[in-house]
Amino acid sequence: MDTIVTASAVSDEADEAVQSKLEQALGWFREVERICSRFDPGSEVFRLSSHVGRPVAVSPLLFEAVQFGCVLSEATDGLFDPTVGGAQVERGFNRNYATGERVNAPSAGEPASWRDLVLDAERRTITLMKPLLIDLGAVAKGMAVDLAAWELSDLGSYAVNAGGDIYAKGRNEDGEPWRIGIDHPRAEGILCTLAVSDGAVCSSGDYLRPAKDAGEHHLLDPRSGRSARQAIACTVVAPTAMLADALSTAAFIAGPDCGLRLLEEQGVDGLIVTPDLGTRMTSGFKRWLA
Repeated sequence: MDTIVTASAVSDEADEAVQSKLEQALGWFREVERICSRFDPGSEVFRLSSHVGRPVAVSPLLFEAVQFGCVLSEATDGLFDPTVGGAQVERGFNRNYATGERVNAPSAGEPASWRDLVLDAERRTITLMKPLLIDLGAVAKGMAVDLAAWELSDLGSYAVNAGGDIYAKGRNEDGEPWRIGIDHPRAEGILCTLAVSDGAVCSSGDYLRPAKDAGEHHLLDPRSGRSARQAIACTVVAPTAMLADALSTAAFIAGPDCGLRLLEEQGVDGLIVTPDLGTRMTSGFKRWLA
């Protein structure tokens, strides 16, 4: 996932038991990446791209990730779309971070959308109706955070941090809500600090993965295949990391007006930073500020 992942817990259990649970929690990141990474030719999602026009039985984890992406695509009228992998490759985002090698996925051909995915929940199959490449970058990391949090759920107080995508439960070692700093998108230091006791915080920004073309980045508007321009950063607080991860991407692409409206409709809070460094937030976001 090309990021640093940490997990910590506050517990009365023996250190050895807590350490074992933390290691099991972190193991979910390897499992999710093994299944969902489009940068690995051996991953399940990559191999799926070789089967067009026929249903393919997939693992429960992959089916859940793709189904979630499709549901959110419908809810956002296509602002979020898990089939942008082909466009990502065209923009140069096809290098395996671990090996440095470029991964040449099957040609995506004509433009595709989430409507070109047919899911059968009963048989747990996915059918690609045309050549396309699924990109779960805005889903998989949040899913891994949630799975790690589930692994730690009986500890009471814990935090999982995957490069700024965070789920926090309970209280920190000082007995206070977990404090989460949000990076400033254009300067060194913190834009703001949040206090969270039971929820997820995820951010999207144009500064995280710049493209080879000047001024371009990895957050593509599925409607145009180009980098979204109305925002430079977006942070979302939601009940799960998978939801916060995906909605921060969708709201970033939508821009301040439509993005904040989307977040309000979905019942979550968020902050959007505009290109002039202005900040816009949902009506309930201030309650999270530390």
